[in-house]
Amino acid sequence: MKICFLGLDNLAVLAPQYGRHPAGGEAVQQTLLARALARRGHEVSMVVADLGQPDGAQWERMRTWKAAASWRGLWAALARADAELYYASGAGAQAGLLALFCARRRRRLVLRAPAGAQRPSRLQRFGLRRAHAVLVPGAAGQRALAGERLPSRVAGTLVDGDAPAAAAARDIDVLWTSPMRGPARPDRALSLARRLPRARVHMAGGPLAGDEALFRVMRHMAGDIPNLSFLGPLEYREAIALHGRAKLLLGTGDDEGLPQSYLQAWARGAPVAALADPGGVIAREGLGVVAAAPCALVDAARALLEDEAAWRAASARCTRFMAREYGEARVLRDYLAAFEDALGGGARSAGRGGAPLHA
Repeated sequence: MKICFLGLDNLAVLAPQYGRHPAGGEAVQQTLLARALARRGHEVSMVVADLGQPDGAQWERMRTWKAAASWRGLWAALARADAELYYASGAGAQAGLLALFCARRRRRLVLRAPAGAQRPSRLQRFGLRRAHAVLVPGAAGQRALAGERLPSRVAGTLVDGDAPAAAAARDIDVLWTSPMRGPARPDRALSLARRLPRARVHMAGGPLAGDEALFRVMRHMAGDIPNLSFLGPLEYREAIALHGRAKLLLGTGDDEGLPQSYLQAWARGAPVAALADPGGVIAREGLGVVAAAPCALVDAARALLEDEAAWRAASARCTRFMAREYGEARVLRDYLAAFEDALGGGARSAGRGGAPLHA
């Protein structure tokens, strides 16, 4: 299979020398999926942003094509990839541009809609209606697209995994890691650090565009909390390594989907103390503790930190859950089935995505 991923932020995850550039969860997912396919012998390329790298540069058997900041530049990079199948995820305007490209060039298209139940934008709907297969990360996304009369199939989430460390080897008691934005409520992590003065608390994450003032305020306030290490933005591999050092991951947002950071923590045996329980999975699987209100979050975290037996049991449940539900072979099976259906001229392609690939 010759497949090209459209992910302008992917280079920050794929190439260590560009790791300081921002990259969200979709970039992580695309890169993990691309790596898994390349390891299995597929010819994988990516269209990424121009960060100063040579055009056509290769990392981990994957060639990258850099897109100029215009639709013509994007199309030119997609054409240089010359793939039989193109894939994008969480891409609003890009989904529409990619769909037009694939229709014009008679190539196959698979799109993965974002997590959650939000309604897709107009440009995104345009792309989704012209895709040969549409994937969603969970049932909520599938229900949302069903309301738009868009059939889809569930394809899970891939996770970087390391062998979990023992509790004694973990030098971070509480880890908070997220883009520094208002809905993530980083102020609650500061409050928890003050109320748990003996706990070693680390915060990692840089500001999103428009949230620079919030980041500066949080960094200034963190300077007055002696047990808090405010790390700011980190390269992807540095951020991932923190999860293996942490006893507990902190979730302070009121209404979150299933963040990539939760999965990274569970894969390394770190339970989560959170306000939101996406899909009820934390309580149902015993993957940490859920607080009913912000004022109860400190007690929820303390309950696991101070009870070693309870922590060990929760840690073991986390790793078992991830092995069962997020093993690479299991997750990849759904993607490969969708790609093969799209290349075979799946039923949704008729009249929507163009003529057969080799017509």
